[in-house]
Amino acid sequence: MRRGSRVRGLGDEGSAAVEAAIVLPGVLMLLCMAIAGGRLVTSHAKIDAAAEDAAREASIHRTAASAQAAARAAASDSLNDQGLACSSVSVNVNTGGLNVPVGQVGTVRVAVQCTVPLSDLLLPGLPGARTLTSSATSVVDQYRQRGA
Repeated sequence: MRRGSRVRGLGDEGSAAVEAAIVLPGVLMLLCMAIAGGRLVTSHAKIDAAAEDAAREASIHRTAASAQAAARAAASDSLNDQGLACSSVSVNVNTGGLNVPVGQVGTVRVAVQCTVPLSDLLLPGLPGARTLTSSATSVVDQYRQRGA
């Protein structure tokens, strides 16, 4: 070794940048997955609310035809009001509870199915779609007159 020259030890300069480059993509991916999961849960809650609105609306009508039309309209209005853009909506209404005699308890059941593009639901540009389904039941007033 020459006099006056020193061997420099290897320091850890730049290691923070390398650590960040390794860790940051994973953290960002977890954050995106958490946001996507939250949006899925929120969308399921919106479908649940639409099914409940439709069932309640159907249960207050006297005829099966008017109950089905009202349930479809209520589900569509609820989904639009909540900002959930469905590419297709299916509303199935079971109005059997409207046919029970006055004085007996009947129920109306509504199932709402909404197909949502993943680009609207999770991340812009994401291909594919997800079908969300919910059902709700509402009691028909047992003393209310029913139509024919």
